[in-house]
Amino acid sequence: MDLFSMRTKERETYSVQIKYSLLWECALGIAAITNHSLVETLDLPKENRERIKESMTKEMTGHLEYVQTHNTWKSLLQLLYQEDFKNLADFTSFVKKLSSEELRTIAIPYLGKEQKELINQLIQGSDDALKKLQHNTKENSFLPSYLKFISEVDTETLKSHLIEVMSGWYKAVIEPDEDELESILIRDMDAKEKMIEKLGPEEFVEWATDGRRYYPEPSVFQVLLIPQYIYRPWNVEADLEGVKVFYYAVANESISSDNKYVPNKMLVQRYKALGDENRLKILKIVKEKSLSLQELTDELKMGKTTVHHHLKILKSVRLVASNSHKYEVNEKVLTALPKELQLFLEDN
Repeated sequence: MDLFSMRTKERETYSVQIKYSLLWECALGIAAITNHSLVETLDLPKENRERIKESMTKEMTGHLEYVQTHNTWKSLLQLLYQEDFKNLADFTSFVKKLSSEELRTIAIPYLGKEQKELINQLIQGSDDALKKLQHNTKENSFLPSYLKFISEVDTETLKSHLIEVMSGWYKAVIEPDEDELESILIRDMDAKEKMIEKLGPEEFVEWATDGRRYYPEPSVFQVLLIPQYIYRPWNVEADLEGVKVFYYAVANESISSDNKYVPNKMLVQRYKALGDENRLKILKIVKEKSLSLQELTDELKMGKTTVHHHLKILKSVRLVASNSHKYEVNEKVLTALPKELQLFLEDN
């Protein structure tokens, strides 16, 4: 049955803001190097990781072990959301002035409106609130233990740890390449700000995060995009009240500072994917109608293994997505492609 719409306004979406800071890069580096299940997947070569470890003092190594045990990288990120700190000294001064209650309030992440009262009770020392929050966050890999830690830790000890681990990492890892790191983040932010004028918010977020679809959800009015180098190729997500945060991986061309002719790696891969007659056929077919692998095989009269190979390539560059075993065109990526090409060609 046809639907007659009486809507008078378009579907609401979010606004997008882009910020960068070497302090975020610092905190994310601490998070990355202490995440043993993920560190091997980083773009950061093993020899670089070993060099970082060798540069650490015995005291700093102890702080990193403390981070790994208690996930205090989350506290660092929570603190960095509070102000646009100009430098490490401003961050240190801010942390030192916090009361015990203020620090606990900031360190506990936003868990949704329905959890706010329990968090308030937890900050006041309620064991019952802790148990309920641990139960409500049991699917998360670190939150139950993190909440217990924040509720029990001596806050002066925690403040000292947070200041020292940030200062130690900044001095050992950020300072030696400070100018180049800042240049990379600024170049990437500048490139993103040029592209944001060409795309809608949802299309832009998907493009900037290299394929992460984020649809509007209730009570989220803004997406904050933060470029990062250390956690490449991963995007890191976080939630604030009213805000979705993406620490997104900077693009390859942002790293190649002196060569404006270096294209985005994904831009190259997408056009390579399109440079095949069969993949173009598949793209056109699934643009008209979502189909399963078997249905595509029948339609193309090709071997299932061959069709699957072509679909794998199209999926890897986000031109095709799968949903409930059906394949469909990723319209937002396809729409953004000529705009990406135009941005590269016109970049001076």
